[in-house]
Amino acid sequence: MVPPERVTAAAPPEAGAGPQPRRLHIVHTEASAGWGGQEIRILTEAEGMQSRGHRVTLLCPAHATIYPEAQRRGLEVVALPIGRKKPGGIAALRRWLKRHPVDVINTHSSTDSWLAGLACGLLRHPPAIVRTRHISTAVRASRANRWLYLRSAARVVTTGEKLRRDLVQSLGADTRHIVSIPTGIDLWRFSPGDRTEARRTLHLPESDALVGIVATLRSWKGHDDLLEAFATMKRGGARLIIVGDGPCNEPIRRKMRMLGIDQQVVMPGNQDDVTPWIRAFDVFVLPSFANEGVPQALMQAMACGVPVVSTTVGSIPEIVTPERTGLLVPPKDPEALAAALTRVLDDDALRSRLADAGYAYAQQHFGIDIMLDRMEALFREACDRTAGATSHSDR
Repeated sequence: MVPPERVTAAAPPEAGAGPQPRRLHIVHTEASAGWGGQEIRILTEAEGMQSRGHRVTLLCPAHATIYPEAQRRGLEVVALPIGRKKPGGIAALRRWLKRHPVDVINTHSSTDSWLAGLACGLLRHPPAIVRTRHISTAVRASRANRWLYLRSAARVVTTGEKLRRDLVQSLGADTRHIVSIPTGIDLWRFSPGDRTEARRTLHLPESDALVGIVATLRSWKGHDDLLEAFATMKRGGARLIIVGDGPCNEPIRRKMRMLGIDQQVVMPGNQDDVTPWIRAFDVFVLPSFANEGVPQALMQAMACGVPVVSTTVGSIPEIVTPERTGLLVPPKDPEALAAALTRVLDDDALRSRLADAGYAYAQQHFGIDIMLDRMEALFREACDRTAGATSHSDR
């Protein structure tokens, strides 16, 4: 497997090169204070749009993890009290939007979506709202939710096709209103590398079988099931690497001590660069049992040429084809998970075949420009649709 050649963002066209599409002012809102794939997608997309010449602003609470990370990446970020569904958040958003001309607002969590929808409803000429839905939790077909998704938002984006179908069905939505645009990743950064060198750099044993996961330590990521599966495998010279941090850190540590595997588990916490960790693994595992769209960690592992084992949750089966690009097991089934991991570790030919097919699939489908092209076109369409509706209402 040969890593792809890096493609840098094209410079804005020079003057005289013909009429060019208008540059947009894109605003992302995020109420969550946590950290995970959702926040990473927001920042990745924002950086990509900024590199294409658009102005991008992030609005979030001052205490949110995404706030300093956006600053570190050179993005424009403004702290607003939008972490809770309170009138003060609506008022703060409305004041900011009145002072700053905006073309489109991309909302991401429930709270900021409600605040943005209500704040824009108080403006004479509101910007377009695009609602991105990152997780697979069911949405009730209430009158309030139908207003939020179908009336306040010009378009709705999901990160997987199954999420789109479920949302269309539950809300009775026009299929054209909701579109699936999976997250794109940097295929130059996430690419195959030397496994032995990665292990040496990270001070991991070079000859051990390494099973690894990169995920926020939340209950529904399935770490408990993974610990139970690993304990039943009873493999000498094997290590479980758990990269990440989160609210379940201490419960996970207690569980591995209870199972008597704490000496075989490495927990390095959050890592600024997860690439060398992924490259060090013999197999990547993500045993989620709820809420998943298309997990970025799975995409990253496949792009690095590492075989993957996961579950049949959310939109995971859209990228992991059983026996081809990875192995899938039922959620919350430690026995099936242990069997799949053992199978990959024991079968060199299978491990190589899954790795090669996953890498090839990543090259064809996971490029960041695919996501940026589709989101940019959707933003423009939402702006046109909102402008047309506003003009009609002003007559």
